[in-house]
Amino acid sequence: MALFRTVPVNAVKVCRQLPPLSSASSRPAVLSTRTIYERDYRRPGQEPDKRWPWQKIRFDFSKGVEGVRKHFGLLKDEFFQRWEGPEGRPLIEHMLEQTRVLWEFRGPESLGQWVISTDQEIGGRSEAYLKLGRNNTTCLLYGTLSSVPPRDGETRYSGYCTMRSKQPLGAFDRKKHHDWSSFNTLHLRVRGDGRPWMINIAAETYFSHQRDDIYSYFLYTRGGPYWQDVRIPFSKFFLSSRGRIQDDQHVLWLDKINTIGFTLGDKADGPFQLEIDFIGVCNNLAHTEEFAYEAYKRNPEV
Repeated sequence: MALFRTVPVNAVKVCRQLPPLSSASSRPAVLSTRTIYERDYRRPGQEPDKRWPWQKIRFDFSKGVEGVRKHFGLLKDEFFQRWEGPEGRPLIEHMLEQTRVLWEFRGPESLGQWVISTDQEIGGRSEAYLKLGRNNTTCLLYGTLSSVPPRDGETRYSGYCTMRSKQPLGAFDRKKHHDWSSFNTLHLRVRGDGRPWMINIAAETYFSHQRDDIYSYFLYTRGGPYWQDVRIPFSKFFLSSRGRIQDDQHVLWLDKINTIGFTLGDKADGPFQLEIDFIGVCNNLAHTEEFAYEAYKRNPEV
């Protein structure tokens, strides 16, 4: 058996005719942080943050000890709750539950569960603030909306204010989800100034490119001194991504809810306010609709 093969003369001629490799292609490949970690939105003209993730961590021994004590306490609670029942309640109570209050504003610690953001992140001029209402029994979101875009030469639209709940976390910052599969209606008690708001619900997704998918529906406030009880079925929420309604609609996964938020962007410059008493879910037995929008099949049955 021959150990070497003869190379044809034509192949040698072809190799000689190939152009030499350029100096750019012979350089060693440089691995950047952008190829590994996906950056968030930054304003046009702003310098990108080229630090590695571990360079952004501030090491503090005392905070580390407090964090370990906190997370072991959460782990202990999660362990014993598995024997008692969901959220530390008996299992029969959880099965027969018809209404659940999720967020109730009854003290300063309740405001720490929410995050406020405006178009100031992209150079806008809107302002939003969150505080407790009268007698520390409600939540008051107020501020000023401005639709003037920033003068960066690229941003064309502006003017939004958002109030969003934080992602629930377990021990050692494990991601948890709200399970609303036993309910079919969102129940709110609000008092607004007549502006239309958008309620946004974010659910867990399989792929990273779906992280901007949000289920939304409208909240029309009446204005005036009287409270308004709002009940919105989850079947009415439609799928959107980055403000664009999607043609392919899907039912909201109620067993993996991450956050809920309220967004104002009606392009009416001026002051606004929204007062919230509580946010809950309920099971309306009279509502039998599964999904209000037409769902398409990608591979229809023949």
